[in-house]
Amino acid sequence: MDKLKKAIIEDFQSEKHIEKIESIIFTIILEHIKDLVFLMKVDQDHVRYVFVNDEGVKHAGLTEDYAGLSLSDVMDKNAADHLLEMYSVVRQTKQPFSYQDQVRLIDGTVIFGESVLTPFMNDMGEVIYIISVTRDISERVSEKQKLIESQQRYKSLFDHNIDSIFSLDLNGAIVSANSAAIDLMKTFTISLIGKSVFDLFNQDRERITSMFSHAVKGSAMEDESNLKVKNQELHLHLKTIPIILNNSIQGIYLIARDISDQKRHHSLIKHMAFHDSLTGLLNRTALEKDLSILLKDQTTKGLALMYIDLDRFKMLNDTMGHSIGDLLLKEVSFRLRSLEIPSYKVYRQGGDEFILLFQNADKLLAEQYAQQILDKFAEPIHLNELVYFISPSIGISLYPENGMEESQLITNADMALYDVKQRGRGRFQTYHSGMNKNSSRLLAIETGLRQALENNEFSLFYQPQVDLNTNETKSFEALLRWTHEGMGSVPPTAFISVAEESGLMIPIGEWIIEEVCKQLAEWSLNGNSRVKVAINLSSKQFQQYYLADMIRSLFQTYQIQPHQIEFEITEGALQNPHEAMETIRRLKSLGVSISIDDFGKGFSSLRYLKTFPIDTLKIDQSFIKNVITDEKDAAIITSIVHLAESLSLEVVAEGIETQEQYAYLKALNCQTGQGYFFSKPLPPDEIEQRYLK
Repeated sequence: MDKLKKAIIEDFQSEKHIEKIESIIFTIILEHIKDLVFLMKVDQDHVRYVFVNDEGVKHAGLTEDYAGLSLSDVMDKNAADHLLEMYSVVRQTKQPFSYQDQVRLIDGTVIFGESVLTPFMNDMGEVIYIISVTRDISERVSEKQKLIESQQRYKSLFDHNIDSIFSLDLNGAIVSANSAAIDLMKTFTISLIGKSVFDLFNQDRERITSMFSHAVKGSAMEDESNLKVKNQELHLHLKTIPIILNNSIQGIYLIARDISDQKRHHSLIKHMAFHDSLTGLLNRTALEKDLSILLKDQTTKGLALMYIDLDRFKMLNDTMGHSIGDLLLKEVSFRLRSLEIPSYKVYRQGGDEFILLFQNADKLLAEQYAQQILDKFAEPIHLNELVYFISPSIGISLYPENGMEESQLITNADMALYDVKQRGRGRFQTYHSGMNKNSSRLLAIETGLRQALENNEFSLFYQPQVDLNTNETKSFEALLRWTHEGMGSVPPTAFISVAEESGLMIPIGEWIIEEVCKQLAEWSLNGNSRVKVAINLSSKQFQQYYLADMIRSLFQTYQIQPHQIEFEITEGALQNPHEAMETIRRLKSLGVSISIDDFGKGFSSLRYLKTFPIDTLKIDQSFIKNVITDEKDAAIITSIVHLAESLSLEVVAEGIETQEQYAYLKALNCQTGQGYFFSKPLPPDEIEQRYLK
């Protein structure tokens, strides 16, 4: 204050001006500044208000007559005691004292205040006045609190982040590392601090150096890298982020996340997308991808595609169970992968179908490779102490001769495979254009079959079955005939297999049974109620659960006696013994008889005779054909007849065409014969004229 007065006196000599200047300054200090100014009188144990500036009056909620009031007069006891304690410090030390506290204003608002208490003493050194200047530091406290919270948030983010975080200086040295980083490196903090990050990622130094350099220039970077830790290979996702303080890059954060599991899962998913789960072979998706790449490659000059199907696999799978079938497929896959052939791939197309792809192979090489595959399967397969033989059928298509597109190559190889199946299986065949004609005819047959029932194109012929001892006609076999408007008379050998494969044999078979019932009903009205007819049941039809119920309904509708019907089933329909026994049991409960057709051509025939309630055995005509000249065929027929006698079964010999065959079978005591020697299949009206009059 003395300096102020001295400065004023130098410029103003008038006492009046000096007082005016002092008055203005005093007014500014006490009335216009935002600080709270209190002049307090120290009176023994009390502190009383003497002067308070406008801001102080407003914030403390004082009335105009505050002068002379004590602290306890204007505020609650706790607040007053707290302030008295602060003032007591000044009285005792006789020195200025500052403190910070929270101040609750009259409106309930809480602010942070910083107060400075300054003592004024009399000539005796006693503190008689204390000036309190309180400044609102709420904003400063708030900013400080925000800074503290920000630091705590950062520390929490750094310390507890599941990602590994390394703080680096501008030379790449590790300044600090969080717990996740320590765990990742499987080491101690002291082992990392000061270590160069480039040494840490030495095996991928170039990648890390590039990421670090970009971060130093202010650009965050992301990439992936491998890291070997304690003999364990880790795959990491890395991110480098510049640490910017006051617009200056002071360091780099390296954030690492272990994505080894994700990589393994991704690899597994990718593997599953292109591989068969059972055999581990490449799958159909992989085939399409690989073929597409090869056919687009200008350097691909020759390509051989083999379509392989396992002969009679379904029969084995149904008989021995799917677990054995799966083991067999694995062994087949192993053999197909172990060919001594350079640069080829094996794919599982589905089920028991495989496709092999050979690069740089012409027709000669392809057929050599196919023969090698056949030779590979000449050896038996040993599974669970049992021995199995399986043969593949192979269809071959060549690029570019047999197709320029993936679908065309596969289709043509499949067509060649079908040709092999038609000609006896266990062989290979290269596609040729003539197969298209067969394929077109098969397509025409299937299309025609789908409309044949609706168009009334089917008819039944009947072939007599003759008692070889009396030459009397005992019964007839119903045989299906088809006359198409465009194709004319289509032989059964051409359309039966197509009907089986397409599923059309089920509705056709139901039509046959009903037509036979209609015919028997008509013959009964004409006085021939003892006629018996044999009906062939296809394998698919035999598997229908409602078969017996459908037949019972037809019997009731047409008043058919069950003894008038015999159902012929092939050994192929008996491959699942449990289901077959149930179906035969239901059929036998109707009162019909059951015969085994083409006996001797299938598998496990003796087991069937022991297991199933069979009435008749039909010897396949392939044995009858050469019975006179082939000792083996003769021995087989003799054995079948004697076996049937011992089991009290009837025997029917199919395909008798000569007097010699007839005489031989009659001498052998075969009861019944059927074939062109007696009669060809005849339409119903001729049967009635020749046999039922």
